[in-house]
Amino acid sequence: MDKAALPKEAQEYISQLEAQNQNWEKKYQLLEEKLALALHRQFGRRAENIPEQIELFDTDESQTPEEDTSAEQEIPSYKRKKTGRKPLDENLPRKEKILDIPEDEKTCACGTELKKIGEEISEKLHVIPPRIWVERIIRFKYACGNCEGTADEDVPAVKIAPPEPSIIPKGIVTPGLLAFLMVNKYVDHLPFYRQEKRFERMGARISRQNMSNWQKKAYEALLPLFELLKTHLKSGPVLQMDETTVQVLNEPGRDNGQKSYMWLARGGPPGQPAVYYEYHPTRASEHAKNFLTDFEGYLQTDGYQGYKTAVEGNPDISLVGCFAHARRKFFEADKASKKSKSALEGIKHIKKLYALENDLRNKKLSLEDFLEQRKSKAGPILDAFKRWLDKRSENVLPESALGKAVHYALNQWDYLIRYLESPYLTPDNNASENAIRPFVLGRKNWLFSGNPKGADSSCGMYSLIETAKQNDLNPFDYLYFVFTMAPLVKNEQDWEALLPWNIKEDITVDKGPVFI
Repeated sequence: MDKAALPKEAQEYISQLEAQNQNWEKKYQLLEEKLALALHRQFGRRAENIPEQIELFDTDESQTPEEDTSAEQEIPSYKRKKTGRKPLDENLPRKEKILDIPEDEKTCACGTELKKIGEEISEKLHVIPPRIWVERIIRFKYACGNCEGTADEDVPAVKIAPPEPSIIPKGIVTPGLLAFLMVNKYVDHLPFYRQEKRFERMGARISRQNMSNWQKKAYEALLPLFELLKTHLKSGPVLQMDETTVQVLNEPGRDNGQKSYMWLARGGPPGQPAVYYEYHPTRASEHAKNFLTDFEGYLQTDGYQGYKTAVEGNPDISLVGCFAHARRKFFEADKASKKSKSALEGIKHIKKLYALENDLRNKKLSLEDFLEQRKSKAGPILDAFKRWLDKRSENVLPESALGKAVHYALNQWDYLIRYLESPYLTPDNNASENAIRPFVLGRKNWLFSGNPKGADSSCGMYSLIETAKQNDLNPFDYLYFVFTMAPLVKNEQDWEALLPWNIKEDITVDKGPVFI
């Protein structure tokens, strides 16, 4: 029956039902996407791998047959990976074990003595559990048996060699023990209570409380080094920041169940990267603003509004966005709904930018040539992506996963494309995310910090370890070196000599005999 032929009241009622039906369909679509995305986050793979086949069958919705806005890209030649086990590191110590045939088998049946024509070499890897020992420090005392010191009252009657300088005086802690504890916790994610049990199995009793106290004392002894690290970090042209939650107990005026935040910054001059962790009870923008004092350059972050607020009114800092976060939202939109390939289309545009970036970086161009080529070749890709975003924004449901991805990219657009301005910038903030990932992994094991001082000292240890890793230093070797040399420091120049990029000597620690 024709709707127009019905009474007006019936027409209005039908229109109302149709509107309600459309509303329920939208809600159903959104709930279906949320369920699919939740299931993917819980059980799916986190890697943002997109099938290569999408480029074979999908067309770019933003291009017409008459136009081609894709930039020229050189595809590197393919190299097949060698199969089989990787060879053991040549720097590992080796002990030869010779297997030979018996002497009576070294004669041929014809009576001629066999000649050695070669050898076959294979390698096996041995492991000896950590070994601990006690170093007894004996200091001889001297006194005068004649006058018993009365001949010179200004000189002590008993003379004894002074104790060796230690980062934690009057205790059993050595640089090796302290470095071992910190690496176990902050590199291998082994909480102190597990280390306590481990030491018991090795025959030593060290309480988790002692370990925690040693960490705090070491942090306090290295405060000048952390200040230098922070200053150095802000001396470079680019600063990247990120933050994540942490639970800290016994915070003044806060419940133990409330979430606090661990802030991370990565920066420094080119070739001298530094990482700095900082704990704060909240995610307020004022923490970022205070940290950015005296910094001039580019600040690259995700889309958190707090960073934008922190740099507002500051002409010395330019905010830069992160294409990895934009790509992640399109990836989640693809997992949330399989009805449309639009999410994959958005990823294709971003993928072209990364392919171009990798190609130009591999060419080892000068900074000027790199910047010029990146701008000229990335421009058409970005223009095509922007046209596609504008077109999709007109007909996509804003509350849907795809709608959120599209609007995130559009809202962040001016910040996303700013990476073209400097050769020191990259399309994303992944370097800082990679630096904060060890903390996130460790948090799953140790769960919380016992108090704010413990959180601060954790920041210090993470800062040293991640900075060492960024500068290709073994974390244990670097911590051992710092804990050994810190008690000998006399001035600021001595502290500066402990920064990773200023170390001139070989700091590799002798781990002791490998074979018994």
